[in-house]
Amino acid sequence: MNRGSRAALGGQAALIAALAVLLSGCELGPNFFSPAPPKTTRYTAAGERNLPPEGARSRAKKQHLAVGAKITADWWTVFHSPALDRVMKRTLTDSPSIAEAQAALVGAREQVAVTAGGLLPQVDLSAGLARQQFNAAPSGVHRIPVPVTVYSIGPTVSYPLDVFGGLKRGVEAKEAAADVSEYQLAAAYLSLTGNVAMQAITIAAVRAEIKTVERIIADDEKNLGLVKTAQQAGTGNLVDVTSAQSQLANDRTLLPPLRQRLSVARHALSVYAGQSPAEWSPPDFDLAELPLPHTLPVSLPSALVRQRPDILAAEAQLHVASANIGVATANLYPNITLNANVAQGATSLTNFFSGVYTGYGIGAALAAPIFHGGSLKAQQRAAYAAFDQAFATYRQTVVQAFGQVADSLQALVHDDEAVRSQAAAVAIANQAVNLARLSFQEGNSTLLQVLDAERLSDQAQIGLVRARSQRVLDTAQLFVALGSGWWNTPPTLPPPPPAAQASAAPPPAAPAAH
Repeated sequence: MNRGSRAALGGQAALIAALAVLLSGCELGPNFFSPAPPKTTRYTAAGERNLPPEGARSRAKKQHLAVGAKITADWWTVFHSPALDRVMKRTLTDSPSIAEAQAALVGAREQVAVTAGGLLPQVDLSAGLARQQFNAAPSGVHRIPVPVTVYSIGPTVSYPLDVFGGLKRGVEAKEAAADVSEYQLAAAYLSLTGNVAMQAITIAAVRAEIKTVERIIADDEKNLGLVKTAQQAGTGNLVDVTSAQSQLANDRTLLPPLRQRLSVARHALSVYAGQSPAEWSPPDFDLAELPLPHTLPVSLPSALVRQRPDILAAEAQLHVASANIGVATANLYPNITLNANVAQGATSLTNFFSGVYTGYGIGAALAAPIFHGGSLKAQQRAAYAAFDQAFATYRQTVVQAFGQVADSLQALVHDDEAVRSQAAAVAIANQAVNLARLSFQEGNSTLLQVLDAERLSDQAQIGLVRARSQRVLDTAQLFVALGSGWWNTPPTLPPPPPAAQASAAPPPAAPAAH
């Protein structure tokens, strides 16, 4: 090739490159933006009553709401339980669900790097060694074929121009998918800490209920002994003994289901900690060691959509669907790729590096879709449909989140009423028992009346334990429904395995307008 031809070819390549630079800013498809938060300013209906706000304390120990207050990531510390803190730390370290979500996030970030690499020039090195023999007889040259050995080596470069932004939209989709994995990790953290707290509170609640029932059974046994003594002394009868025995037998039936619930809660907590029940058992939580927090931070409704990881994951999935529309749209247009190569080839190693054996090539390739049976347009329509589906999923996730917060807020209101009602019922029932026993001692009533009063008192005491336990459970559930504060102070999680360390991929770009 002479110098003039090379100059012409170089000028053409420069022209193509300049055109590529001018067109490289074009990205087809919609640009994504975060959906606007709901305009509502409250979680519950207008006629529903909530706990009083901070500063309006009608009773010293009444729970109240601190609207807009900050929630910390270690939200369970509001219960001031060292045992719960230790179990939570162990669980976050050993939980398989956290490890699974971390590995998924590492893989998603690596996929961003894989896709982003396609935007850069691809450089490869090829080398060859071949034994050839050319038969020139068909071309009219009568010469004996001579075998030769051909050596070749040289780099090749290809660069997709991405004129219509299909590759960039693909990177955007992968970045959004990495966001999904990150929010799913936060959701795994939220779910795990919530489940651990719930099981710990359940263990404490069931143990408190078991202690109450055991105390009731001890009273039944004491009553039976007194009745038997009265029968032997001639002041009692067999009917009284049978009634006392029946009361004792009925109360004893309450224990096996409670012990089963305790076993299930303890086993569940072991599983959440990543251990089998035979390998590790949780401590014996006491309800008295889980004091009820009186100040409950509640996020504003407009902030909830930026806090709940399931909402943020649904939004990121919506971003994935939006970027995929751009990918499908770009596939309708031509693709331009620049190619270049340099080859060094010779039949002898002695003169392999001589300049006369150097060859090169440079050019551009264009591939434009002409007819694909409507598949490309169908892919674009499917991408739009996937976006509509993702948006509907996002809306449903937001609505469900608001419903869960509303349920938790109303549960706390009703729990407060239930505790006060049960406490009043216990006081009245205890007074009735004392009066019934005094009346029985004076001969003005029967033992059956005493047992009935005691039965009502027993039920009231069990109901009070359950009401107090439910209020602690619903308090923890409110923190979970609000997102647990992971966005304010990122939780301390164990690092992924060394073999799966995440690459230093660039952070996803901020969403633009759609």
